[in-house]
Amino acid sequence: MITTFTKESVIESLRNIKAMGWVRNRRHGNVGGVGNTLEDLLGIKENNLAIANAGEWEIKSQRKKTASLITLFHCEPSPRNARFVPRMLLPMYGWAHDEAGSVYPDDEMSFRQTIHATSPSDRGFKVKIDYVNEKFLVSFDKKAVSARHREWLNSVKRRVGLKELSPQPYWGFRDIEHKAGTKLLNCFYIVAEAKRQASQEYFFYSEIKMLRRFSFSNFLDAMESGEILIDFDARSGHNHGTKFRVRQNAFQSLYQDVTDI
Repeated sequence: MITTFTKESVIESLRNIKAMGWVRNRRHGNVGGVGNTLEDLLGIKENNLAIANAGEWEIKSQRKKTASLITLFHCEPSPRNARFVPRMLLPMYGWAHDEAGSVYPDDEMSFRQTIHATSPSDRGFKVKIDYVNEKFLVSFDKKAVSARHREWLNSVKRRVGLKELSPQPYWGFRDIEHKAGTKLLNCFYIVAEAKRQASQEYFFYSEIKMLRRFSFSNFLDAMESGEILIDFDARSGHNHGTKFRVRQNAFQSLYQDVTDI
């Protein structure tokens, strides 16, 4: 059975939760306890709401003053049928998994990188924005690789060489605009303070914002400034998916209409 809400009923529920003050973490030991506890209090099972006459609204929640990133959506690079992550990035640019030979087989490889547009990672990967062809490209620069990864760089040289990625994985502007505009058109964003008493954690949902009218222009600005990052998380046995993520202080800047509740 699908439960539908009205926007007004959700706002009232969120205000009531804020008025409750400190509430116990209902998912003890769960790093996602802020969101899970909020979902329990709202009586929903997923982080989206079917709101009558208003489509679906995302709910994003996070601890206050955290360095953790907010996941916006999952999206594999294009062309999708090339399967760039498992077929190119992992076998040609991957490295031994930290748990290879213990949790995973001896030959388990890893490709975990968080990249953005303002500077390369310590393994030389970066997002390049091609405004002419309207693409976000994954770029590799051997000169940007940290000295501590010299052995890995030599292995890349043996496997594929040290030139720019060819072909380059990318995301088209229009594809991302559609993906983000569909997934994030409207959103309730809740920030929670946290404290511990004895062995129990408590949350206070102190900031509640209603975000409307997602702006791709603002998204593009955030990509350019490095506030939005692309997160690869793959190993030989499983690709956990490629995520577009945003820093906490920049999330609400993606919207044209921000209202405090």
